[in-house]
Amino acid sequence: MAYTEDHIALAAEYALGTLDAGERAQVETMMAVDKAFADIVQGWAYRLSVLNQMVGSIEPRPIVWENIKLELARTAFAQEPPALSEASPSPPPAPEFSSLEAAPPQSSSDGTQQPEPQPPEPDQITRPASDALSDVTPIFMPQVHAPDPEVVRTPQAPAADNTNVIYLESRVKRWRTIASAVGALAAALLVTLSLQIFQPDALPGGLRPAPRVQRVEVKTPAPLTASSQYVALLQGQGGGPAFILTIDGTTRNFTVRKVGATPEPGKSFELWLISDKLARPRSLGVIGSGDFTARPVLGSYDADVVNGATYAVTVEQAGGSPNGQPTSAPVFSGKLIETVPPSQPQAPAKK
Repeated sequence: MAYTEDHIALAAEYALGTLDAGERAQVETMMAVDKAFADIVQGWAYRLSVLNQMVGSIEPRPIVWENIKLELARTAFAQEPPALSEASPSPPPAPEFSSLEAAPPQSSSDGTQQPEPQPPEPDQITRPASDALSDVTPIFMPQVHAPDPEVVRTPQAPAADNTNVIYLESRVKRWRTIASAVGALAAALLVTLSLQIFQPDALPGGLRPAPRVQRVEVKTPAPLTASSQYVALLQGQGGGPAFILTIDGTTRNFTVRKVGATPEPGKSFELWLISDKLARPRSLGVIGSGDFTARPVLGSYDADVVNGATYAVTVEQAGGSPNGQPTSAPVFSGKLIETVPPSQPQAPAKK
């Protein structure tokens, strides 16, 4: 069965306890014959019961009970029916003759006739006072003539239908109650969430959040492995070393250490890479005038070419060869030899 918003609002007000006696009896009757509606009422009671967890019981003051007793006594007294007043004595019957008329003669018990009273003199007749009430009762005669046709009858105003107004007022009252209940529930939830975040110890055990366990994984950096190193002794025909060439096997950067060679004035030493895998010698740059010269140019060559090539030094004009090719025969040359082998990866230790 599909329930309207009025049914749901009625169930919420019943769970909140804001209905009067008639409406509560209606809801209880619906709950008795409709189990689905009873489940809706129980659902609202479960939702609104959260409000009671933050409120403790409060004992009313003694003056409250005294005021309730006085109000009940006053209400009971006002609802009692009024007592019937005692019957008032009936007025005496009006005399059949006025005071001005002569009374009929009365006969005595012995049969003798009483003398007739003489009428009073005109001067002796007493006049009633101006403020005395007359004994003559006024008689009101009903109207017997026809109504005046000139009089325009005023049409009666139609009775206003207030059923919609009453119905809308009931719905507004119901929705206001629901809005108040939902607002109170939202405020309670906000307070509960705030306490859970900032002061969880102030909440009961069932409302406290579970303790947070944060796992931190610390990664130990792998130890640096020693790279392979290569060295070439560049020497001439005399047999003495002129330059020492050192190459890092990982980065392929090389360093030239000047040992015994001295350039001629206006000339420069230039280093070349000679390999059968290359069509012509490749220049590795001019060797500087200092003791050490470092270059990173070997990174663009393959490892086989770098490791198997011959390294030679020629004497060129100041600043190096003008056309990118050696202009003279090599004066110093040599090949690489491995001095430090690459480190092997170690197996992880067993626990």
